[in-house]
Amino acid sequence: METSRIKYQINKLNRKYLLLILTLICLIGESIVVNAQVITSFDGNLLVLDNGLIRREISIDEAGRFTTRSYQLIKDKQEFILNTANFNKKDADKFTVSNSDEIGFMINDKSYTGLSGWEYVSDEKVENGIKLNLKSKTLDLQVGVTYLIYPDLPIIRKKVEFTNTGSESIKLESLDIERLKIVNGGIGTTSWIMNDYGRKKNLGQFVGEWYDPVVVIHNHKYRTGIVLGNEAPGVMKRTAAYQTPSLLSVGLTHIEQNFGFRKWIKPNETWKSTWVFSGVYNNSDDPSAILNTSVNDFVRKYMGCQIFKVKEMPIFVYNTWAPFKHNINEKMMFELVDAAAECGIQEFVIDDGWQESYGDWGVNKEKFPNGLKPVFDYIKSKGMKPGVWISLCSAETKSEVFKNHPEWAVKKANGDFINLHSDKDNLYGWESRSMCMTTGWKDYIRDVILNMVDEYGLEYIKGDFAAVTGAYTSDKTRSGCYALNHNHKDRNESMLKMYQATWQLFDELHEAAPNLFIDCTFETMGALQLIDFDMCKHADGNWLSNYFDRSPLGGLKVRELAWSRSPSIPAASMVIGNQGLDDPNFMYSMKSLAGTLPIVLGDPRELTQAKRKEIREMADWLKEMQNDHDFMTYRQDLPGFGRPQDGFWDGFQRINTDTKSGGIIGVFKQKSFKHEMWVTVNYLDPKAEYEVRLAPNGKRVTQGTGEELRTKGFKVTFGDEFQGELYEIRRK
Repeated sequence: METSRIKYQINKLNRKYLLLILTLICLIGESIVVNAQVITSFDGNLLVLDNGLIRREISIDEAGRFTTRSYQLIKDKQEFILNTANFNKKDADKFTVSNSDEIGFMINDKSYTGLSGWEYVSDEKVENGIKLNLKSKTLDLQVGVTYLIYPDLPIIRKKVEFTNTGSESIKLESLDIERLKIVNGGIGTTSWIMNDYGRKKNLGQFVGEWYDPVVVIHNHKYRTGIVLGNEAPGVMKRTAAYQTPSLLSVGLTHIEQNFGFRKWIKPNETWKSTWVFSGVYNNSDDPSAILNTSVNDFVRKYMGCQIFKVKEMPIFVYNTWAPFKHNINEKMMFELVDAAAECGIQEFVIDDGWQESYGDWGVNKEKFPNGLKPVFDYIKSKGMKPGVWISLCSAETKSEVFKNHPEWAVKKANGDFINLHSDKDNLYGWESRSMCMTTGWKDYIRDVILNMVDEYGLEYIKGDFAAVTGAYTSDKTRSGCYALNHNHKDRNESMLKMYQATWQLFDELHEAAPNLFIDCTFETMGALQLIDFDMCKHADGNWLSNYFDRSPLGGLKVRELAWSRSPSIPAASMVIGNQGLDDPNFMYSMKSLAGTLPIVLGDPRELTQAKRKEIREMADWLKEMQNDHDFMTYRQDLPGFGRPQDGFWDGFQRINTDTKSGGIIGVFKQKSFKHEMWVTVNYLDPKAEYEVRLAPNGKRVTQGTGEELRTKGFKVTFGDEFQGELYEIRRK
């Protein structure tokens, strides 16, 4: 105890001296930002980012080289950057050593990096960080590089902006926002590159794309790693490792790729890139640990994901698409609403088939002779929120809006109209074309949706179909827009702008209708089962797949997809269809869906009263768990349980790591010959007492401290071929 008091007094004294030093530095003109433990300082040559956990040093030397010279975990003095001080001289014949060259891009077909000659212009404070403004020694170009560092995480976020100071437009391409040359990297043969949301193992040279919002570079020999996060939208992401020895890069697609990024910057125009982030760790054999901890916390606390702004998260949603498809009508809706309400549904979404045409979005009076308002009013009377499906960027050629505004349509290189959604221009038997979000179409479709909010009380939209490229097309050139009179100069420039205009649509809808839940589908994202960080910052959820399989296969697919995209992507944004309420084994699917945003389809009218009651009890339990633990905000891997697959057990945990109140866990046996497993739980308060109770009846399974549940846990015995259970973990 005496030793602890002495250490405390020493630390207290050190903190006083540190504050005095910082005050003196401020007086002599350095740029300082202090936020809790965060310090960013710049003296004209050296930028230091330091939050007590990590320290990064970025220099601008007399030769104009703009580089990261050090990136360390402070406690262990673990260095991650390759430089002349830690270079193994015996490898000198293999590659040339130089500091990380920080940024990379092409201007008018010529390549530049941080080594291409830069001069310091100014620096400025920003929230959680600092921005450096530099000018090129050889180009009429100024760049602003922003770094953000957070008080409690080993994460650094970064973006770049470009200002054209010349008299002619410039062409920007192949943008690497972050470039780091790492120690112990070489050509990548001693590292696992964990790609595809950090879940698949790759060795050697690697170029990641749309399924790589996070990539972990894990050196299994030295038990260290770097996580690379890419916040570019959809198919515009590029994360690469070891394309040259030891080099890691994160940014937008390069010109040689299918969806090559381009931006034309006019004289005196400033353009800002998307964000990237990096993080470091050591003393770990598990590359997924940083996803469950630092990345998960960063995404939840600092990224600004829309789902975490929702006052009342959806817990149990119903959608009409399967089995009815377009064959819906007013009478059916009233019947389905009654049955869904008895099952405990909280949101009722009418899918495709309610409209008169894609584009005009008037109500089909043959199916709904009284319009949608009576149906919406009835949904609300049953305590549910009403929603509809809508195609965000499609218009039938027969629609009035297409006839009146053909100039809003996406065009091919030859000037013809196109349907980006698939290789067929006649979808579902009627002629449809894609509309470009960079035109007046964005304001038009916004007003269509807001009119439904005002007239009917709409509270949920499922925004569907391609906006930039199609998830179902085999022709990757069937993407972007070649029109000459839109807000883009060419097809390559159009793609990022089309994504960002879609995000702007979502932002404007949220501003005008704060209670509107926006479900942006993978089809709008442009690739099968695609969800990423940039979408999550603007849409609340993502309809991630269409699984029509009944359980146990359907439940397995739900859990596998949820596992593969989490824990870095918010689980509450994952809307995984199409599990049916009328499946005889639906409860297995429902428990599987509890690891995501639970959404169900099927015909609830076919259910017995007893079955409706069983589903309602589980729905009420989920609602109670949300009220008590806010479990929807969290999801982590269940220790010792891996990818869901036949012949094994799997699981998830959704523990509130902020309040430590507890949460829920799911445990599943998928045709395994093993009938029992020990289950442990992470991220609880080690000293607090917890109870483990079975859902939904609350039967007590065990109790113990958080430490006991982490190290010993409890035994689960399942006798059936496939079986799943949900449990509550509650602090006593």
